[in-house]
Amino acid sequence: MNRRHFLAAIPALAAVVSLPGLARAQSAVGLMPLRFSLDYRVTSQTSPFFLAQSKGYYRDEGLDVTIDVGAGSVASITRVATGAYDLALGDLSSLIEFQAKNPNSNAVKAVYQYYNRAPFAIIGRKDRGVTQDFASLAGKKVAGAAVESTRRMWPLVASHLRLDPDLFEWVTTDFAVRDNVLLRGDVDAATYFHDSAASLFARMPQKEFSVLRYNDTGLDLYGNAILASQSLISKRPQVVAAFLRATNRALRETISDVSPALAAISARDPIINVEMERARWQIARGYIAAADTRADGLGNVRRDLVERQVAAVSTTFKLDRPPKVKDLFDLSMLPTVAERKVRI
Repeated sequence: MNRRHFLAAIPALAAVVSLPGLARAQSAVGLMPLRFSLDYRVTSQTSPFFLAQSKGYYRDEGLDVTIDVGAGSVASITRVATGAYDLALGDLSSLIEFQAKNPNSNAVKAVYQYYNRAPFAIIGRKDRGVTQDFASLAGKKVAGAAVESTRRMWPLVASHLRLDPDLFEWVTTDFAVRDNVLLRGDVDAATYFHDSAASLFARMPQKEFSVLRYNDTGLDLYGNAILASQSLISKRPQVVAAFLRATNRALRETISDVSPALAAISARDPIINVEMERARWQIARGYIAAADTRADGLGNVRRDLVERQVAAVSTTFKLDRPPKVKDLFDLSMLPTVAERKVRI
């Protein structure tokens, strides 16, 4: 079996989740309610979920999906682990840490890798001496939310680059005011999901900033994945598979043409700046449909890269019991490879 396609579908399960009559059977007795948490607020980064909802793809699969805003990609793990949500969009590196610290808990697993590469970046002002070299952050002030993946993964990057993790001073800042403190000059740089910086670039030309991308260091980190509760996976794998089919369908369409997805999030939040969200999606698209997806399709991961990520996170955070790949992922409910292929 090709190593790239590990955790292949179990034949018996595949036979169940691929039944064409699944949606009709569920619809006959009523839609299955599901609660799904975003990692953050409503933006184009997660617009495919709203496209699937607005076009009835979830309903076609027999699902009644409620989509709520999130409190960060780390908090998403807790939301699923506690049973508050059935599924969520959350950070893989943080899931590695969660599993390591809760070795007897199998409460949460990744079932679809949404960001093929993590969009972690520190964005700094050139006029404050920040260049494309991470070492240029020495002595600077960097804004970041207290519980946020990009900030939490900085020690991993520092270790990889053999830099002091205390190279700069952290200034704890809420997500909502991060652009403001950077533009005012209260700080020299700030942590971002790269695509989230579209709002910053709309207010100050991108050429005025240096974008230091974590993946440019050679770490090849996977980012946010769709997470599901182990209870749902065990008891209703066909429901997880149905959610992934509908989401994958909408994601493929959004990669091809983002306009319908932008219309969907505008309907959810009428004050959205559509053109800024279009620019945001152009950045996000490069991380979601990264180079690996040509061969592997959307949603999949490569075992060797996951193992490297587990090792790096475990070493950096001194985790005594690094999780196995099988503890992190259950990709047996993915749509077929043909359904997950996209042109990039």
